[in-house]
Amino acid sequence: MHEDDIIDEEFQIADERATTVGSAILNKPIRALELRQPVLVRRDVSVRDAIQRMVENRVGCVLVVEEDRLIGIFTERDVLTEVVGRSMDADAATVEDVMTSDPETLTPDSGISWALNKMSVGGFRHVPLVDERGRAVGVVSMRDVVDYVVDLFPNDILTLPPEPGMNIARSREGA
Repeated sequence: MHEDDIIDEEFQIADERATTVGSAILNKPIRALELRQPVLVRRDVSVRDAIQRMVENRVGCVLVVEEDRLIGIFTERDVLTEVVGRSMDADAATVEDVMTSDPETLTPDSGISWALNKMSVGGFRHVPLVDERGRAVGVVSMRDVVDYVVDLFPNDILTLPPEPGMNIARSREGA
């Protein structure tokens, strides 16, 4: 096989994979992702308690609800910009003081492509999911989408060496 043939074959494989990723993102609903249950808090919860809930649940945001309806979102970015950036007292301040009210939302039946669109255009890492009555039912995160794409090609992505070039010997081995 000639070098040009090998390069052509590699381009063909890359095109097929791009088609697979594109189809998986454009044609699948958010519910196809492996989403965790959302962490919900009330508006009067202290910022410290909300942060503690985020840490305990290993999530990047909490959804703020009132009578099961979504009224806001509080994220790691809010912690940095609103709490730390303003030297706010995390015990005295409530989530309502720093949350994003009436955040943009999607439903679990919205396409993954719509989640990516909102994240890219809006600069979000998390998009709340609501049902037809506005009740908080989930959160889709950038991490969820990345994990989904990795799952499309687990052997190719998860078996990479720890660092590019790590599988190349730096010195001669053997006798």
